[in-house]
Amino acid sequence: MIYELRTYHCAPGRLPALNLRFETITLQFWEKYGIRQIGFWTTLIGTSNQTLTYMLQWDSLADREIKWNAFASDPEWLKKRAESEAESIIVERIENQILTPTSYSAMR
Repeated sequence: MIYELRTYHCAPGRLPALNLRFETITLQFWEKYGIRQIGFWTTLIGTSNQTLTYMLQWDSLADREIKWNAFASDPEWLKKRAESEAESIIVERIENQILTPTSYSAMR
C-alpha cells in the first residue's frame, strides 16, 4: 500500500469553490474510477488558510497510474472542471508526494 499526499494552494478567496467542486463533482468521478480517499483537511493554523490537503490510498504505483490517468483524462470531468473555473482559476499550485509507510506505521 502507498499513500499520496496532495496540497492544493488556492487563488485568494477560492477555497470555498474548491471544496464545493470536490464535494459535488470530483468525488463522484473518483468513485467511478475506484480512487480511494483517506481524508481531506483545511489549514486551521499554518502558513495559509487557502489550502486544501488530502490523502489517497493506492495498491501500487501502477494502480495509481491507471486510475489517476483515467480520471484526469475523462472528458466529462474535464468539462465540469472547466465550468467550475469559468469565473476564475481555483488552484494556483499543487504539491504532491507519494509516501510509503514505515514498518511501525499504523497505516500499512
